[in-house]
Amino acid sequence: MKIKRVLKKYYNKAASRIYKFATLKVIYPFVYNLYKKKPIDEKKVLLIEVRSLTLTDSYAVLDRELKARGDFKISYQYLGETIVGIFGCLKRGLACIKELATAKAAFITDACQITSCVNLRKETRLVQIWHACGAFKKFGFSTALLKFGDSEKRMLKYPYYKNISYITVSSPEVVWAYEQAMNSSRFKSKVVPVGISRTDLFFEKDFINSSRERVYKAFPNARDKKVILYAPTFRGKVRSARTGIIDIEQFYQELSDEYVLIIKHHPYVKDPPIVDENYKEFAADLSKICDIEDLLCVADICISDYSSLVFEYSLFERPLIFFAYDIESYNDWRGFYYDYDELTPGPVFMTDDEIIEYIKHIDERFDRQAVKEFRDKFMSSCDGNATNRIIDLALGD
Repeated sequence: MKIKRVLKKYYNKAASRIYKFATLKVIYPFVYNLYKKKPIDEKKVLLIEVRSLTLTDSYAVLDRELKARGDFKISYQYLGETIVGIFGCLKRGLACIKELATAKAAFITDACQITSCVNLRKETRLVQIWHACGAFKKFGFSTALLKFGDSEKRMLKYPYYKNISYITVSSPEVVWAYEQAMNSSRFKSKVVPVGISRTDLFFEKDFINSSRERVYKAFPNARDKKVILYAPTFRGKVRSARTGIIDIEQFYQELSDEYVLIIKHHPYVKDPPIVDENYKEFAADLSKICDIEDLLCVADICISDYSSLVFEYSLFERPLIFFAYDIESYNDWRGFYYDYDELTPGPVFMTDDEIIEYIKHIDERFDRQAVKEFRDKFMSSCDGNATNRIIDLALGD
């Protein structure tokens, strides 16, 4: 049995290497070169989802504004990597490559090998509207020497960040981090602090009001209580992602008179802990029901750890709490762009007891000025008009 497992593992790795070489080095470039002989369609715009089969919240405002501007031909490309299997990936990858060959502009929100494996024609602008704000945990080339990352040699052999015209970020402060992570000098990309498209929603009163109603519909008990949002990032590799932990029973015993607890796990986490039936009136896991944007709008307090959502939440100037019980191992695993203790605009705790005690005295302990300074430093380009600036970059003269 052990020999069979070893042979199967070896076979799967070999098959994966062959597939990657065949598609990224041979098939996709060949098909792209064939279709790029056609003229550019000046009205064609691609919205590319790397890991999803539906349009995610990162595209919500961009999609709306493109439709409002006129007669663009918007092509939605859902690659579904890690979801649809080898043949599904190949079919969707080929469809994307064919459309990309004649597109005026294309947008991506994640690392993408398919858009990076061809020699993109000069007439097409590829814009990376990254799915995260600020610069918290390291990614891309910044992780080449860390356990989380791949080697620089492999990242250059099968690149994820090639051909990008513009990389849009949330403030001038973080330009350096994205230049490093996406190796922009080598790939001749320009990092531009014009803001993050989806943050425009947080400046729309109608959206905030409708967000509250969506959350209350999903968890009616939240309507008459203050909301604590627990939104940890994932641990480990993407394919086997684990989540953070919190003692729901203890929070219930200490805080349920005044608060409810809403949990939002990272999308990569496949098997999150189940909320015990005994606490269903107090706590709800809305990971698969509500978008993070809705939950950020309704949360009175946000508890996270190393997630970039804290940058977005700072726009509301509400209390942030950092639950960093595994900070040492996480730092060794992935690392941060800034010193963690200096970066965080709220208290850093190692235990549930500390968090509960802080929440009980939050009115006198919350430092709003620290959050405002954090917002001004890392989110200064997010003012409700980022999407229009991004569209001008992609489609303007």
